Amino acid sequence: MPTDLPHPLTGRPFPSPVPPGTGWPEDPAGPHTRSARSAAGVRRQAAGAADLQELDARVSVCGACPRLVAWREQVAVTKRASFADQPYWGRPAAGLGPADARVLVVGLAPAAHGANRTGRIFTGDRSGDWIYAALHRAGYASQPTSTHAGDGLHLREVRITAPVHCAPPDNAPSVQERATCRPWLERELRLLEPHLETVMALGGIGWDAFLVAARAVGWVVPRPKPRFGHGAEALLTTASGRPIRLLGCYHVSQQNTFTGRLTEQMLDDVIARF
Repeated sequence: MPTDLPHPLTGRPFPSPVPPGTGWPEDPAGPHTRSARSAAGVRRQAAGAADLQELDARVSVCGACPRLVAWREQVAVTKRASFADQPYWGRPAAGLGPADARVLVVGLAPAAHGANRTGRIFTGDRSGDWIYAALHRAGYASQPTSTHAGDGLHLREVRITAPVHCAPPDNAPSVQERATCRPWLERELRLLEPHLETVMALGGIGWDAFLVAARAVGWVVPRPKPRFGHGAEALLTTASGRPIRLLGCYHVSQQNTFTGRLTEQMLDDVIARF
């Protein structure tokens, strides 16, 4: 197998994982983007990001969690058989969406052969098929599909992010890995706060991760802590006194969508409340 393989959209050859600033579509980083190598480094790099563009660039080159770095890069080299002819992104997946988004969707972590392959959050797997199709039906996405970074997808009024930006083994980041990654989300909330109105948490883990980050940036969270449930709603107040609605939605995982625990109508109903 050749070292470099052609990108499925552009045909340009890339190694796996993809070095920053080498021409991958929508790569937010450059060859000199600063990379965090420890939990303390994440805190410094997140706090120093002046805007979401800089934050996304720094997220996309983060190397603070050795187990996650090893796993994402191993997957990028070994690949899934059906994608063996493609280069893999093999780096953290940054958030996606405009800086003035009024809605934030919070997931969990990238999929090993989804965002870790394509370079865009919730892209290249069945979970992404569901969330982007639903956002398109509601008028928030320019197209109903998201196959790969560079395919023309754009979001309107909505930004998508995750509390963990690297694909974890068994889809299960450790408690320490979640804590190490949290400053990225905290900074994202601070930068989005002037325009943000609603947050949709996909699954209980995303719900809890958002609440922890919200408290960390000084937002007022109701006590007792709001309980997750599909269609659940809670009202938070930002440090500047603005109200933020938190909506719960079952995660768009295959486990939920294949079994019917989450249907398209259920997902559409929550998005209609944006």
